[in-house]
Amino acid sequence: MSAKEFFRIATCLSFIFLVACSEQPGESATTQPASKSNADLIKLATVSSSADIPMDIYKSPTCGCCVEWAEHVEQRGFAFETHHPSNLNQVKNDLGIAPQYRSCHTAVSAQGYIFEGHVPARYIQQFMALVPKDAIGLAVPDMPAGSPGMEMNNRFEPYQVLLLKSDGSSELYADITNPSQQY
Repeated sequence: MSAKEFFRIATCLSFIFLVACSEQPGESATTQPASKSNADLIKLATVSSSADIPMDIYKSPTCGCCVEWAEHVEQRGFAFETHHPSNLNQVKNDLGIAPQYRSCHTAVSAQGYIFEGHVPARYIQQFMALVPKDAIGLAVPDMPAGSPGMEMNNRFEPYQVLLLKSDGSSELYADITNPSQQY
């Protein structure tokens, strides 16, 4: 299965999950996808998921690694509207991203989920397919060498993808110890 096919399946599954899990008055949200078999979901994903997933990216107009990261995720099924705010830190403050989780750019999904820094597309796809309870998004603090958008020949610095929670805390989402884990 190609990466594009995988993304299409993951995208469709996330939309099915979001629809199946939308809250009704007096009910609490569920974490279970609609009651279809995996084969039905894969078939539906393959047939119906051809559009790119829209996101907004907030970045400095002069940051080249942000452009490289955006290309990484666009190649995997995302589309961006780019914004160059005069006060990027204020945008991050408004979104609830604590300083210790920040990097050079911030992406926000149509659903309002935050992807701070050089988060690999595969983890954004995984997150969107099954959003953890009380999560606001993912972050890769700082700018680790070798992460998507920060490629430097064969140089690679292990890093962590953090799950950002609505209470301001974080927890480990993925521990990236080698470059192959990013794709």
